[in-house]
Amino acid sequence: MIKKTITRRKLLRDSALAAAGSTLLMNLPARVLASTTQHKTKVILIRNENVLDSAGKMNAEIMQDMIDGALVELTGKDTVDQAWKSVLKPEDVLGIKSNVWRRLPTPSELEQAIKKRAMEVGISESDIGISDRGVLTDPVFQRATALINARPLRTHAWSGLGTLIKNYITYTNKKPSFHPDSCADLAELWKFKEVKGKTRLNVLVVLTPLFHGVGPHHFNQKYVWSYYGLLVGFDPVAVDSVGVRLINAKRLAYFGEDRPINPPPKHVLLADTRHGLGTADPNKINLIKLGYTKDSLI
Repeated sequence: MIKKTITRRKLLRDSALAAAGSTLLMNLPARVLASTTQHKTKVILIRNENVLDSAGKMNAEIMQDMIDGALVELTGKDTVDQAWKSVLKPEDVLGIKSNVWRRLPTPSELEQAIKKRAMEVGISESDIGISDRGVLTDPVFQRATALINARPLRTHAWSGLGTLIKNYITYTNKKPSFHPDSCADLAELWKFKEVKGKTRLNVLVVLTPLFHGVGPHHFNQKYVWSYYGLLVGFDPVAVDSVGVRLINAKRLAYFGEDRPINPPPKHVLLADTRHGLGTADPNKINLIKLGYTKDSLI
């Protein structure tokens, strides 16, 4: 982990920025998002109401179509084949970083959809790994040249939200060192040699997000809703920033009042303003929505 000398003045300044920025991310009206900024970070929201049946079973074919469609739009390529070849190369060793939390894991259908396209690009099956808690000892991840980061969005007792930024927490054996101040400096994980510069794609799963809970390992089915979506982008901070907006929009709709996430997911803003990992400012994000539009909230 890269250590920096932090003065009291800088600490107070960053804390103020984090508080203000978290409020911005949580409460910025949709109408303000129109911007004259020429260059924006692209994030794709793709939804399909048929990806889950009435019992919650996932349709693998539709999941494949969703990740393919999102990547074509994200890359601007003409075909699915071209889109995946712009992200991965035959000589890559690929680690698909999933999340195995039993209440809301990364769907196996998504993992397999990514693996299928990676093999079609020309990557050997023996050079593709799928793991979460075992990334430090997995032989494929140990020699990985490329990572695809995929995890579900949910509220979290320590960091406010379980995000793409946080999903690399298993790259350290010193997890408690990242807990202070609502896990403010999770972006430091992305500077580790096992990770730095390797992430080719980020997929935040918003099929059935968890939007509220209290205490460690909280889960209540009434705070999960079928949203049928994926948020996809090259910039994990931008994708997570959209995820913050989505969760807060759902909380407002459900509770009938502005009830901010507690603790605030300040690590998303600070990944931008303190660590320079990506873009958190909604005005600098171009959110492109594909597919199902009912109750999109954002």
